[in-house]
Amino acid sequence: MPNIDEQQSQNRKMTFTGRGQVSVNPDLAIIRLGVQTTGEDVTAAQSENAKISSQILAALKELGVTDIKTYQYQIEKLYDYENGTKIDRGYSVRNIMEIRTGNMGQVGVIIDTAVYNGANVVDLISFEVSHPDMYYQQALNLAIRNAYQKAKTVSTGLRIMFDPVPILITENSLQPIPYTPTYALREGAYTTPIESGSKQIEASVTVEYVY
Repeated sequence: MPNIDEQQSQNRKMTFTGRGQVSVNPDLAIIRLGVQTTGEDVTAAQSENAKISSQILAALKELGVTDIKTYQYQIEKLYDYENGTKIDRGYSVRNIMEIRTGNMGQVGVIIDTAVYNGANVVDLISFEVSHPDMYYQQALNLAIRNAYQKAKTVSTGLRIMFDPVPILITENSLQPIPYTPTYALREGAYTTPIESGSKQIEASVTVEYVY
């Protein structure tokens, strides 16, 4: 059975939320682009798509880009409606490739090369961090420190003799959201400027202290 001092200690608690943030420069670019063709005959649409896709792959490999895989291959029957009547519009063939590169300065060149060689779909440009866990741990330490500093500040303001001792730490953090800039197909001789910017990795904790 706890004594009076232990019961009083259990009642003397403070709870604070701490936040930490680390700014990181992305070192991995993920690009999803490809070709969409249409036609009345599915075989012809597939053949045209395959020809353009092969041309894009060859051009990208000439740039030294090797981390390429098929992300989506889809054949869809197209219909339209006029006055309630269903009209056959042929087929759509969509072939999307996923390209990964650690050369951040080459992203614009990759996109422009693909577009020049027939790509007419750019689905995604995402900038990531290769090892986010390492930076998340740093943000987590900052969050715990932030909660401790809040506890010290409040105790000083209340003139409480208080050496914060954490008895419960709850992690509240969410995974960072990838930064996905927009890209518009355009004509021109200049390389499309694509800037990765910086990525914020955040952590949040709730800490309960006893005093």
